Amino acid sequence: MASVARKNLFEDIPRFLVAQAGIMFAVSLVTIQTGILNGFSRSTSTLVDGSRADIWVGAQEMVNLQLTLPIPAGMVQQAQAVEGVAVAEAMITRTTTWRSPSGDISTVQIIGFDPAGSLFNYGNLSEGRVEDLQQPYTVIPDQANRASIHVSQVGDRANIGSLPTRVVGFTRGTQSIASSTYVFTSLKNANAYLNSAYTSTTSCRLQDGQLICSNLFERTINPDAVPEPRPLSPTDVITYVLVKAEPGTDLEALKRRLEQALPNTKAYTKEEMSNLTQRYWVQRTGIGFVLGLGATVGVIVGMVIVGQILYSSVADHIREFGTLKAMGASDWVIYRIIIEQALWMAILGYIPSVALCLGLGAWTFATQGITILITPVTAIGILGITVGMCVTSALFAIQKVTHVDPAIVFKA
Repeated sequence: MASVARKNLFEDIPRFLVAQAGIMFAVSLVTIQTGILNGFSRSTSTLVDGSRADIWVGAQEMVNLQLTLPIPAGMVQQAQAVEGVAVAEAMITRTTTWRSPSGDISTVQIIGFDPAGSLFNYGNLSEGRVEDLQQPYTVIPDQANRASIHVSQVGDRANIGSLPTRVVGFTRGTQSIASSTYVFTSLKNANAYLNSAYTSTTSCRLQDGQLICSNLFERTINPDAVPEPRPLSPTDVITYVLVKAEPGTDLEALKRRLEQALPNTKAYTKEEMSNLTQRYWVQRTGIGFVLGLGATVGVIVGMVIVGQILYSSVADHIREFGTLKAMGASDWVIYRIIIEQALWMAILGYIPSVALCLGLGAWTFATQGITILITPVTAIGILGITVGMCVTSALFAIQKVTHVDPAIVFKA
């Protein structure tokens, strides 16, 4: 029966190619939407997943990695004194304004860490050295969005807030799709950047009976006499305390001890912190719904195309199916032919689609820094969806064969 199925499928090559194009479109749409959702979800917690910290301590009000309140820097020393803590390090993250030399502004996510520390992972450097962040007012942006902040090479200069900055390197593999460009720097530089600002002066005058006011923004720091960034003091604010536990320490018990020692804080294991951040972006922002809706549309489109092709094929060979029934073939034998066609269409549409999506994913990551994550589990799931889509579509064609009268063979 398999030879009959293949003959019906390949006898009209143009129609077969049109059908496969439709299936490829549907499978590619489902794969890309699923891959973007997986990649988006994974990218939001890249900094957490890549860290060497066992526990992240933040404010009680924390919603996700970037939506939280500050805590005192003095908590790092307090955490270090807690039983079971091997190493405690500070991390600062907050959004601020980047101004290029041409005057263009954009938002960036400042991420401050200890360049000599061991817990925070800043990604893979493509240029420069992390030790250079010890110099005043230096940064290492993620190269994925370098065009958005108008920098192209090491040595480029710009301003963060009211302070100057110099690019000393580029990293890769850290950027979140949901965030502004990641800009890594030392703790003292981050503290200076995030606490520098502009002051505004409002000037009003009465002209022709109307009160006209204007705002003047001025730097709080003289650009010709920029002070050296100072080390963090216990009263300065940070965002998280990263904790490495001593070997053999019960992490749940250590979390409780940290929360008792550090008032108004909440401790999370690395896995909990990662899941919390991913769930926020996928569930609470509606992005998961939108991407899931796109995948559903792809499945519906594929079912319609495959159903039309199979129904048309059955209609064209209705006399042949009538002949088989007149010869005593059971309905199940005929159903097998149609299902066989559907399975061939599924496999031949799936393989090139996944190959295309893998190539597209590699290109988008290399050029745009956007991850289309297609894992083996995802690929197997997409194969199951494709087979189910095509076999379900075959049911429409089967309905027509079910009611075929074998006497049709003898009709003119």
